[in-house]
Amino acid sequence: MKQDVVVGVDLGGTNVRAGRVEGGRLIEIRSAAIRSRGTEREVLEDVFGAVDPLVRPGVAGIGAGVPSVIDPRTGVVYDVQNIPAWKEVPLKRALEERYGLPAYVNNDANCFAAGEKYFGRARPYDNAVGLILGTGLGAGVIADGKLFSGTNCGAGEFGMISYLDKNFEAYASGQFFERVHGLAGRELAGRAEAGDPAALEIFGEFGRHVGEAVKVICYAVDPEIVILGGSVSRSYRFFRDGLRAAFATFAYSLTRERLKIEVSETDNIAVLGAAALYYDAAAE
Repeated sequence: MKQDVVVGVDLGGTNVRAGRVEGGRLIEIRSAAIRSRGTEREVLEDVFGAVDPLVRPGVAGIGAGVPSVIDPRTGVVYDVQNIPAWKEVPLKRALEERYGLPAYVNNDANCFAAGEKYFGRARPYDNAVGLILGTGLGAGVIADGKLFSGTNCGAGEFGMISYLDKNFEAYASGQFFERVHGLAGRELAGRAEAGDPAALEIFGEFGRHVGEAVKVICYAVDPEIVILGGSVSRSYRFFRDGLRAAFATFAYSLTRERLKIEVSETDNIAVLGAAALYYDAAAE
């Protein structure tokens, strides 16, 4: 299955990256700016411009990851972040009509989880969660060896669960540093690197909030492993102890002993994750 040649497409708010995956490896990648303030068709043409050179004889399918709400059955994307014209776009149909290949579309968090399952740290596991700690808190769920998106692509939206006075995203993502302490996460990471006790304490506080989120995840889906991704995950060594301290209060000792928490080390995971949608569908 992973010998099939697949094109993975990662659409962001300002650019699109597309890659050709062959034999389980990313062998070619292209990146291009998109007209984020352009019309629906103009942005679609920008996507095609990145994908066209990669679709050659032998390509079996296309996967696309988009930062938005997706109808996983029809591949229609809604309200794409930072692309105002993309309110309701039938992306799956547009890709299939242009290239004559099966296309699969999902949100970026689900692509991250699928990418880790087929190319990264989740490969040995049937039940995993990919948890993205960035400007928001996103997650994708692997259940019984396959991506689980839910009916409306809403599975894994742990960040939206109420927590303290807001929700988990307000406390367990990069929003926390600026909102609670008035400091940029990048600045704090630099100070923590230098051993600043105040910065280390803030990261410890952050880790405890992430640990509470991990507890909710375990009560909900009971994964074997949680894989951290996103920009804040690069500072894991500064908040690991806080996370573990919070998770130590989890009710079930067997879960406390068995759960693995690791940081993604997969290069180009967004593009690989998009391609993984094809492999995940082919595994049905």
